[in-house]
Amino acid sequence: MDVEKVKAIQEWKTLANVKELRSFLGLANYYRRFVKGYSKKTTPLTELLKKDVPWEWGEECQVAFEELKEAMMSDPVLALSDVSKPFKVQTDASDFVLGGVLLQDDHPIAYKSRKLSRAERNYTA
Repeated sequence: MDVEKVKAIQEWKTLANVKELRSFLGLANYYRRFVKGYSKKTTPLTELLKKDVPWEWGEECQVAFEELKEAMMSDPVLALSDVSKPFKVQTDASDFVLGGVLLQDDHPIAYKSRKLSRAERNYTA
């Protein structure tokens, strides 16, 4: 990520409404594969996007916002893949999100995570 983008993220002010939140999450979503646990980090923020949910920016949202900004500004520790070497996939899930990481030689290649739908939360393991 170039210096200007890092500076823009660093200086991003606390969000005041849904329009600003959508704008910020649009940028964050572009970098999601570099952010470990992206879906879990964004859960308090995406809850504010739901229909009929009043805008209440509390401490939980502020913490999520700051952690996500920090994660996006950090240098990615992702390695380049080598197709001649074996890959390993590690997965994790909770009641609300699931995620995984693609590894090679125990170095992360890519992260993936998403929130579970209401129906998926009813599945049993």
